[in-house]
Amino acid sequence: MTPLGKYRMLDLSRQLPGPFCSTMLADLGMDVLVVAAPTDPFGVGLSLLARNKRSMTLDLKSVEGRALFYRLADAADVVLEGFRPGVTARLGVDYATLAARNPRLVYCSISGYGQDGPYRDKVGHDVNYLGYGGVLNFIGEEGGPPVIPGVQIADIGGGSLMAAIGILTALLARESTGRGQAVDIGMLDGVVAWNVYHMLLQQLGGKPPERGTGQMTGRHACYAVYRTRDDRYLTIGAYEGHFWARLCRHFGREDYVDQQFADGRKREEILLFFRDRFREKTLAAWLAELGDLEVCVAPVSTLDEVYDDPQVRHRGMIVEMDGPSGKQRMPASPIRLSETPASLRTPPPAFGADTDAVLASLGLGPGEIERLRAAGVV
Repeated sequence: MTPLGKYRMLDLSRQLPGPFCSTMLADLGMDVLVVAAPTDPFGVGLSLLARNKRSMTLDLKSVEGRALFYRLADAADVVLEGFRPGVTARLGVDYATLAARNPRLVYCSISGYGQDGPYRDKVGHDVNYLGYGGVLNFIGEEGGPPVIPGVQIADIGGGSLMAAIGILTALLARESTGRGQAVDIGMLDGVVAWNVYHMLLQQLGGKPPERGTGQMTGRHACYAVYRTRDDRYLTIGAYEGHFWARLCRHFGREDYVDQQFADGRKREEILLFFRDRFREKTLAAWLAELGDLEVCVAPVSTLDEVYDDPQVRHRGMIVEMDGPSGKQRMPASPIRLSETPASLRTPPPAFGADTDAVLASLGLGPGEIERLRAAGVV
């Protein structure tokens, strides 16, 4: 059994942040039971995030449904929810209600702006949290508009990961205090925390950096993305001086070595030089030529190339499991533990597949379960 194998979570979350969090914990051994309304249009949600979990249906708006949930929560260690603030209180499954019954319960809420404050009741999505948090202001080219990133930074980085850390910390604290606690995760809070580098630059330079003007934004040739002859893209991250010097000397430009972060015409000249040179050969040719040179080079890979990447494959980061609609390819857990590793034990379940078994564990007989199903409670 893994260290998390003794913990039971009831997962009420439906959108990306909560399920991603509970998947990380489920991969590490936590017993996660996803609870959703019988008519929930999401079903099991993102099937890639339903692995290693059980699924049951339960109508929390019904008296009988809440009563059954209370019994489950009485024996649970963690409840995870991602509703808008106030929804769980209206349903009667909020922290105060459940903790009064089970003081050892860790109750994690993931919301856009947190459980209090003037933005508490605002609706939002990833792009909104990135906007409020200032991160979006730094993504894009100098003089151009902000660019929406292609992955959900706020949802996963500001929500899922922060929630997982909060849950584990609260469980650890419970070992000393004997009591659980509420874990309040606002994705805006998490986004603001991502600004640590820009805050440092502001303190060092006396003013906040502007979009596209930093040393690691593509403004300088040492840290940029280049188009190749076959219209693919190559990344260069020669940020440290010795990497930059090696790159310049490879191209016979010793004169550029001490001009790494030059501004004005010299910066434009160096950028143009490398842009022109990298257009001379294909991506594969450049990777072959520069791969062992220690200049921090890598391709901009397609998703299919990520699946087949030898390092990704070696690390076992792409796995296949049976899903509701057949074989599914998905990322494995990125957390490596030498003694108690994560594992993929069960495929994504069909929606509500474990309802009868969970109800039976509470002592309900087949006739009672069928009555609840006929009444729409499960």
